[in-house]
Amino acid sequence: MDVDAIKQRQAMIWSQGDYSALSEQLRPAAIELRDLCAVSAGQEVLDVAAGDGNFALACAQEGASVVASDLSPGMLERGRTRSQAEGYDIAWVRADVEELPFEDDRFDCVGSVFGAMIAPRPERVASELMRVVRPGGTVGMTAWRPGTLVPKIGELARKYVPGAPVGHLSEEWADEETARTCFDGLAARLSFEIRTLTTEAGSLEEYMEQLCGSAPPLVAAKMAMPPEPYEAMTGEILEYVRGQSGDGPVRLESDYALIIARKRG
Repeated sequence: MDVDAIKQRQAMIWSQGDYSALSEQLRPAAIELRDLCAVSAGQEVLDVAAGDGNFALACAQEGASVVASDLSPGMLERGRTRSQAEGYDIAWVRADVEELPFEDDRFDCVGSVFGAMIAPRPERVASELMRVVRPGGTVGMTAWRPGTLVPKIGELARKYVPGAPVGHLSEEWADEETARTCFDGLAARLSFEIRTLTTEAGSLEEYMEQLCGSAPPLVAAKMAMPPEPYEAMTGEILEYVRGQSGDGPVRLESDYALIIARKRG
């Protein structure tokens, strides 16, 4: 596994596209994670692989002091712009989840919403998240469950992108045994549950327009692929979505794991 190649590709891919529509669809999961982590005023919180800051902003709204980190320069720019526009003082730092540039035991809570799951080495991810949280503090993650909407779209897209670096599949985090193994010896206790995120659109065409303009992997694919294979890829995705929702207004559900690990005191 060429870890550097995987990370360079991820940083490039996640700088593409508008992202705001996809971010809005993911926001409810960030709020659920914040609430289960019991984030409150006065705490120090780190949002890892933050995207444009759903978890960071949800925590800042509770009065927490927040640092947001991401590997992608494009996401950092989006996040800074968004947090400033919404009136929150969030520190944005470029960081690799497998090598976080923060001292041990710094934060009361470390969270990641569909972000840290992408990193290629899960055990190192768990170790780094736990390293920077204080004894008795909380690490929270969300990860897509295999076979549901988002992983299935990713699977269909990967068929058309030959030569992409292959690493850890992010949906493996949604396997409870995998999650418990990664945090074994680090967490005093761990809770694992499955939640559902619902996506709605007025029509299939509206959904596909939002998806192809806002999901960075699909935007990057369009930039890199000739028109014919790109149209074949999006056509296959469209048919899958139609099979899930029919031809009327779109209502799609995607299951995800919500993982909460408490660091030993």
